[in-house]
Amino acid sequence: METEKVVLVDEAGRAIGSQDKATVHHRSTPLHLAFSSYVLDRQDRLLLTQRAHSKTTWPGVWTNSCCGHPLPGEPLADAVRRRLGDELGVVPDDVELVLPEFRYRAEMPAGIVENELCPVYRVRWSGDPSPDPAEVAAYEWVEWSQVGARPGLSPWCELQLAALSGLGPTPADWPVADPELLPPAAKA
Repeated sequence: METEKVVLVDEAGRAIGSQDKATVHHRSTPLHLAFSSYVLDRQDRLLLTQRAHSKTTWPGVWTNSCCGHPLPGEPLADAVRRRLGDELGVVPDDVELVLPEFRYRAEMPAGIVENELCPVYRVRWSGDPSPDPAEVAAYEWVEWSQVGARPGLSPWCELQLAALSGLGPTPADWPVADPELLPPAAKA
C-alpha cells in the first residue's frame, strides 16, 4: 500500500513538495493544503461529526462534516468527494466552493499543530451516512441556526462558521466562489 502524502505549500500557496500524512502533524507542522466540507441536507441541516477518539489531532471533538487533504495533483473537489465516501459513505449531490482562501493555524494543548490552507466546500446530500469508525465516532444532523451555539467545536470549525456567517444566514443562499481564488497548489 502506498503512503498517503499531503501537499506542502509556501506562504503564497504554491506547492513546494509533499510529506507523508502520518508525519506532517507535530509541534512545527509545515503549512500544507487541506479542505473542509459542510454537508447540508435540503432543509439546511448540517451533518456534524465527532472525530474518532483514535485521531492524532483533536480526537473526540465535534466538527464540520468532513475534512481532509488532497493527494498531490488531485483536484480539491475530487478530494472532497473521495474523503466523504471514505469517511461517511456519502456520495454527494453537489460540491461547491464557498471559502476559497480560508487559512488557519491551531495548536492542541499537547502541542500538536494544524497549519493549513483549507478551502471550504458546501456539499448537498440527504440520507443516513455509514461512518468509518476509524474516522468518525458519532454524527448528528443539526439545524444550521443551532450549529454555532454548540460548545466545544474544533477550532477550524469555529473559525469557518464565523467566515460562513459572512456569506449569509442560509447555506442555500451562499454564493459559489470563484475557483481562481484558490491557492495555486489547489488549482490542479
